[in-house]
Amino acid sequence: MRLIVAAIGRLKAGPERELADRFRDRVAKAGRAVALRDIEIVEIRESKAADAARRVLEESIALANIIPERAVVVALDETGESLDSGSFTGLLRGWRDGGRPAAVFCIGGADGLGEDVKRRADLTLAFGAATWPHQLVRIMLLEQLYRAVTILAGHPYHRA
Repeated sequence: MRLIVAAIGRLKAGPERELADRFRDRVAKAGRAVALRDIEIVEIRESKAADAARRVLEESIALANIIPERAVVVALDETGESLDSGSFTGLLRGWRDGGRPAAVFCIGGADGLGEDVKRRADLTLAFGAATWPHQLVRIMLLEQLYRAVTILAGHPYHRA
């Protein structure tokens, strides 16, 4: 199964980019052993529309266009479920074992995700009740994906 992180906006060079790259590389290397064959980061340009509703619509269309057929869609949103690492790993295992070709994790821009992306989502996931900058959400997601991969592989990185 492929893992795709689809994010509105780019991570610029600096510590955030370095940390995101480090976790992405870890997921890619460890994931092969547990049938997670690829992790791809798709950065989608932020809309330049004048009003927020138009920006969200344009960004949502761009996100929808990169979602493969039959993929699991996970929307990252502060109104979503807060899952512990074990539960998150269980979902990932189920999707992989259920023959889903990909899991796409959608991270909105400054104005959030459009309602159409949220409706399409198989899961809406939150990292707590706080609103986080999309750059940090990407890093937290990549770390949780790495943690899930290590749990699947029986590696000691995760300690309950």
